[in-house]
Amino acid sequence: MSAHSGADLQRIYEARFAGTAAYRKRVWQVLVRAFFQKFVKSTDTVLDLGCGYGEFINEVRCAKKLAMDLNPDAQRHLDSSVQFLHQDCATRWQVEPESLNVVFTSNFFEHLPDKASLGRTLDEIFRGLAHGGRLIALGPNVRYLPGAYWDFWDHHLPLTEVSLGEGLTNRGFEVIKSVDRFLPYTMVKAREYPQSLIKIYLAMPGLWPLFGNQFLVVAQKPSPGNEGRRFKP
Repeated sequence: MSAHSGADLQRIYEARFAGTAAYRKRVWQVLVRAFFQKFVKSTDTVLDLGCGYGEFINEVRCAKKLAMDLNPDAQRHLDSSVQFLHQDCATRWQVEPESLNVVFTSNFFEHLPDKASLGRTLDEIFRGLAHGGRLIALGPNVRYLPGAYWDFWDHHLPLTEVSLGEGLTNRGFEVIKSVDRFLPYTMVKAREYPQSLIKIYLAMPGLWPLFGNQFLVVAQKPSPGNEGRRFKP
């Protein structure tokens, strides 16, 4: 169950992202092309969970695109090639079991009201993913944002890469990549950087601990026979 109604989300994000749509689109073009596309094959079916205004799913190259959000305003920002699922992520997903190759989510889990809602969401991700399919999750790392984490009205659930990793392994996933500091915290009321500088940042992981306050966790649904594997921090 979401902590906010669709109408609440529409109002919050219209105010928060006013005037930044063009910059956010440019940033995500670089993020996808220079980094995230390597996790996605051209033949994959990809679902963008908490898709917002579709910056990731519109840009990524794959065979089939789905996007899920409770905000009804999200649909008008999606390309015509994207199937929109307007629903609460903690309820049964409108997807067939094992029909997804990648579930991507950015700055979304912290908006869920509690760990129980996150657990139900992880269960639905696991159900929807094919064996070998992956979850790619970004989010603010509360370890490095003890105060600023709460500056957004709709932040409810504090997470680190370790706590999310434990939740994922408890749900049957295998964590294959865990980065505690990846991207800077937010683009809201922040300096706008040229695309060339963003590309350089992504290519130099040594810079991430200096500026990154978001974690990156990549988890996989094990293939049959490998279900017993577990992540060790």
